[in-house]
Amino acid sequence: MTTPPEAGSRPPAITPTQMREVDRIMVDDLGIELLQMMENAGRNLALLAIARFKPASVTVLAGPGGNGGGGMAAARHLANRGIPVSVTLVKDDPTPVPSRQLATLRRMGVEIAASPAPAGLVLDAVIGYSIDGDPRGRAAELIEWVNDQDSRVLALDTPSGLDLTTGKPGSPTVEADATMTLALPKQGLYETPEVVGELYLADISVPPSVYSAFGIDLADPFTEGPIVRIS
Repeated sequence: MTTPPEAGSRPPAITPTQMREVDRIMVDDLGIELLQMMENAGRNLALLAIARFKPASVTVLAGPGGNGGGGMAAARHLANRGIPVSVTLVKDDPTPVPSRQLATLRRMGVEIAASPAPAGLVLDAVIGYSIDGDPRGRAAELIEWVNDQDSRVLALDTPSGLDLTTGKPGSPTVEADATMTLALPKQGLYETPEVVGELYLADISVPPSVYSAFGIDLADPFTEGPIVRIS
């Protein structure tokens, strides 16, 4: 994959509340399961990591929810391409769907490390759009670890710690070199380029009709490929 093309125009932003409804419609009304969307997210994240950063090694920081599951799917795709990758978990017992990603990684022999190791690239998949307040506990420790590294950082959907409703960075928040957001940008991403870095948008197979429920008439942003860069 070459570096993703520029989006033809800046896509509209949605709120975290709207994104939760998008996810509900996808699963409940259309029968497109979380595992399918997670796989799309992880594959695209791995492709972007390779195209943009060409990493010699990757550390994935994975939370217990859907964001972490996407990060673990990315780890699998990176390992398939021969890139040394290790995964550090926020919790040892992710929720059920991400647990399936974790089980596959273990069967493949991908390293699940208790502590993160320095690498050429860090994939931040600690906290997604459902953040509520400042990061705490192990999640906060991993975010602080990221910010202390010299590694390049690629965040999945959002830099962990960023409030996607207000655009206010939490304490702490990952300072990313690039962020690959999913479906549509969340509104806080447009407010904080200093922590978001380069902003990319990835297709997770949401039909345009889903956005019509929110009055969004969306021109397909993915005519040039499944990942586009947003200026």
